[in-house]
Amino acid sequence: MALMITDDCINCDVCEPECPNGAISPGEEIYRIDPNSCTECVGHYDTPQCVEVCPVDCIPKNPDRVESKESLYEKYLALTRKTG
Repeated sequence: MALMITDDCINCDVCEPECPNGAISPGEEIYRIDPNSCTECVGHYDTPQCVEVCPVDCIPKNPDRVESKESLYEKYLALTRKTG
């Protein structure tokens, strides 16, 4: 699954720089995660770094974007091929 940021976000700015895929950006009111770029840090880290640093626990898995570890890894490979 890709992750998502809920309305509980306090715009503290700590998650955006932690994302190795650049999937997090400021939205109109709260930060947002681009599900096409989110790999839950698969390929980079053992755990999602944004979840690790979030002080208000507002980054759950997106139930509308169910993805296996394998598909997240394939997405990671595709993203790193584009940029690397």
